[in-house]
Amino acid sequence: MKSKIKSIQKLLLFFFIFSQSTLNADSSGISSGPIVGYSTLKEVLVWVQTEKKASVILEYSEIGNPKRKFLSEEIQTQSKTGFVAKLIANQVQPGRRYAYNLILDGKKIEAKHSQTFQAQPFFAAGQNPPSFTFALGSCAYVNETEYDVPGKPYGGDYFVYNSILSKKPDFTLWLGDNIYLRETDWDSKTGFLHRYKHQRGIPELGPLFASLHHYAIWDDHDFGPNDGDSSFWMKDTAEEMFKLHWGNPNYAKEGIYGSFTWGDAQFFLLDDRTFRTANNNKVIGPRQILGEKQFQWLVNSLAFSKATFKFVAIGGQFLNPNAVYENYATYPEERNKILSAIRELKTKNVIFLTGDRHHTELNLLKEDGVEPIYDFTVSPLTSGAYPVTEKNPLRIEGTLVEQRNFGLVSVSGNRGERKLLLQIFDVNGKELWKKEIIPSP
Repeated sequence: MKSKIKSIQKLLLFFFIFSQSTLNADSSGISSGPIVGYSTLKEVLVWVQTEKKASVILEYSEIGNPKRKFLSEEIQTQSKTGFVAKLIANQVQPGRRYAYNLILDGKKIEAKHSQTFQAQPFFAAGQNPPSFTFALGSCAYVNETEYDVPGKPYGGDYFVYNSILSKKPDFTLWLGDNIYLRETDWDSKTGFLHRYKHQRGIPELGPLFASLHHYAIWDDHDFGPNDGDSSFWMKDTAEEMFKLHWGNPNYAKEGIYGSFTWGDAQFFLLDDRTFRTANNNKVIGPRQILGEKQFQWLVNSLAFSKATFKFVAIGGQFLNPNAVYENYATYPEERNKILSAIRELKTKNVIFLTGDRHHTELNLLKEDGVEPIYDFTVSPLTSGAYPVTEKNPLRIEGTLVEQRNFGLVSVSGNRGERKLLLQIFDVNGKELWKKEIIPSP
């Protein structure tokens, strides 16, 4: 009898612990996030997704002055937009850092880890621009056994996100394949919402999302099927979901391209899917990746930009001359058109930031009488790494990495003496190589 009572007591204790853990897991009402989005001189975006319809407010205060608190406008999350809220902190001051909390249905949510953001620092003409660092990478796969290919898991080493956070960059630039849509995902809005929620559900991403700013482009696996193009029947839904789930400061009306500045650098975030001719379509022309409207926007933007550095982010490799996989060399006419425009504009300090290839390398195109152009490919974060088979004459010796990794780009120096430091780290945060670039005056 005593043993039976003890068994019942153990069973009751189990159910109590289980119910409490379940309650604690769901009690916050937060499904995903918070994720810190763009930063400007006067406002910052914070993204969050609730479990169900809810009222959400962002509360924030300057670090060092916690008593003076500010509140964002209240947002009611809705089912039709995935219960997502994009909260704007519009009472920030340039160069200052803030701690923040979320208020859900009138209740302050206890933060699980550090939640901070910053407003970009201001510098006037003639003053020294600020130093800053950003992390970058592509190809981030999170396993979901019931929908994955049988065999060895394709994703892993998620602790790479802890390693990125330990380097304390100002922001992260996601270079595409930031999620991996499965066949069960890309044919419905419900599927897209599931994949984003599942991808962002791993605990390693929480601290990174909550305390660094994040910008993103997409590639085929954020867009739809492998090697997807403009014929994809769900491309409007893919665009809607991307714009819903990322906190870039602006997007084109059609497509996801846009731009932002940080310090004396400008970033051009390109869309390599919405206007793309099918890879195997050699019948109609002109074959394109950007399309004419986006191409004209890019050239105009480069011509107008006064930034010291012009970072052009696109999913696939741009400079690599091998016409393999989805390298831009498989669309030689448009690639040459972009290169010709850069040459004719005499645009200085153009650095392409690319992903897709499941390996990392730094390419350099250097021609007599022409400004050098770099292509910094960083891949993969948590997906599988692939061995490199092609010989690439533009690859800088010693920069090839065939394992999971991430990159850092640091911009520093006084006005007129700016420089870049490119670094690659393994998943544990160990430096694999670094390269300093001195810009053209």
